[in-house]
Parts: sequence; structure tokens; C-alpha cells
Amino acid sequence: MIIGVIVWIFVVNRHRIELTVRIIGVASNALSRNLGLFGVLPALTIGLFVYYVPIVVFLIFANLNGKIVPREENGEHFCVWKQDRWVPAYYALVILTMLWSAAAMVEAQVYVISGTIARWYFSKDDAGPKHGIRNSLRNAFGASFGTICFSGLLIGVVRILRAMVDNARREDASGIVNLILRCFVNTFLSAIDFLNKFTINFAAITGEAYCSAARMTYELLRRNLLSAVFVEAVSTRILAGITLVLSAIYAIVVCVILKAGIHLGNDSYFVALMAWVLLIIVLGFFVHVLDNVIDTVYVCYAVDRDRGEVYKQDVHEVYVHLPISRSHRAGFVARTPLVV
Repeated sequence: MIIGVIVWIFVVNRHRIELTVRIIGVASNALSRNLGLFGVLPALTIGLFVYYVPIVVFLIFANLNGKIVPREENGEHFCVWKQDRWVPAYYALVILTMLWSAAAMVEAQVYVISGTIARWYFSKDDAGPKHGIRNSLRNAFGASFGTICFSGLLIGVVRILRAMVDNARREDASGIVNLILRCFVNTFLSAIDFLNKFTINFAAITGEAYCSAARMTYELLRRNLLSAVFVEAVSTRILAGITLVLSAIYAIVVCVILKAGIHLGNDSYFVALMAWVLLIIVLGFFVHVLDNVIDTVYVCYAVDRDRGEVYKQDVHEVYVHLPISRSHRAGFVARTPLVV
């Protein structure tokens, strides 16, 4: 029955899946022209950990600030360590700073991906311009660094609030006030996610500030009857499903080889588990990069369509089949496609 349901889902969504596969193919072609991203993005992550090193050292030394004080409990006298009053506040500030830095680094990676792919898209040469990654890095940590930090701040706040809401849901907090508050917070968080969907991509392409980029992105997609949630469906889910299936098959093959060929015994299960986790991390990184490339190419296509130009013919041949925005579907008047 489960297999039948899965097959039925694939049959019903066959056209959407075919379109998604073509979109992934276009994004893969764009990524193949900018393979240097696979070296820059891990370097940025390593740079974040290097940035964390002195912060952790300061945390350790901050814990040493205090004095030994006497304490009496149940008639017994003993000494305890009492931290200075500023230490807990410093811990809270540092933890928030680390969360903000991590979110900002994620947005910086998205900015670098978007800027590099956009330079390739809007260049006449299919190989892309030289020093595209270098220019994107210069803009990310230069003129647009405030935009990245503000975007990271919003993402960090959203994640903290979402974690608090999920924690309250797990604790099964009852009451009409809690229910209304959760609905309000979920609506607010969904609105922020919707607003931030393509904002950093558009900012990397145009160099606009965050607020103006969010407004211009919404107007750009609305003018061209494009949905800001077209990848709601299938691209991310297909890529995640492929990652899980490949990693599971790889782990099973590793386990079989270790048990049958090398006779490793029960240790083969541990090695297979480690292989599964490692492959999940590697493929997850590839999926993260490819997902951002898909979003960037989509925004570039929208800019192209808005200007009435065609920089990448193969992209238009695929993206022209995207469904129009649901909010404009009822009032849509048929017009000649940009690419025939």
C-alpha cells in the first residue's frame, strides 16, 4: 500500500517533477562553471571557527573572574566559588554573538554564491567572467557587509523564536492565550521567511540594501507573475530524498563489504554508521549550494524577463514553463511568452 501511494504521488506530480529535474540540471550547469565555490565556501566556514577560537578562550577566562566565599548549609561551613556579577551577562552576550555570527556567515555564503552565479548569468561568455568569486567576496565583506549582518540578525531571531515555540509545543502548554500567541508567532515567522526568501540573492545581484532589496524583489516577482515559493515543491525535497537514498545505499554497501570481505565483525556497523554520517554531511553541503544556485538563477531569470532580454537561452527554455503566481492566477491575462 505504501509503495502504491508513493507511485501514485509520482504519477500525479510527474510534470512538476520533470520540470524540477530540468531546473536542477540548469542549476548544475551554472554550478559547473563556478567550481571554485566548493573551495571558497568551506574556507569561509573554517574562518568562522577560527573567529570562534578567541571567543571561547575569553569565555574560559571570564569564568575565572570571581572569589572564594564562605557558605553555611545545615550547620556546616564550606567554601564555594562565586562569580562576578558581570560574568553571566557576558556569557549571554557571547552566546548571542556566536549565534548571530553563524547566521551571518550562512548569509555571506549565500551572497557569495548569488553574486558569482549572477556574474556568470549576465556575461556573454558561457565560461563566466574572471575573478567573479573574488569580486563577490569583496562585496560581501565590504559594501554589503551591513546587509549580510542585518539578514543574519533576522534569521537568528527567527530561529530562536521558532525554537521557543517548538519547545512550548512539546511541553503541551494549554490555554487560549498560549494558542493565540503561538499562532501569532508562527504567522510572523512565516512572513519573515517569505520576505527573506530571495532578498539576499537580489542584494548580491544588484548591491541594494536589505530593505530596498526585499521590496524590489517582491515587486519584481509580482510584475512578472512569478511566485516567490516556486521551489516549495519539489527541488529541495527531491535533493534531500536523493541524499538520504544514496547515503543509505552507501552505508549498506560499506557494511556488507566490511562483514563479508574483511570480516570486521560488529565493528563494521560502527564504520558504516560513520560512513553514512560523513556522506550525509558532504551531500548536504552540495545540496545547500545547489539549492542556493537554483534560487539565484530564478531571480536572474526574473530580472531578464522584466527587462525583456535573454542572456541564457537554455535557462529561459526551462523557466518559461514555471506556473504563474497563485495570487495573480485569477486575474492573469494571456500574453505572448518571452521565449518561443
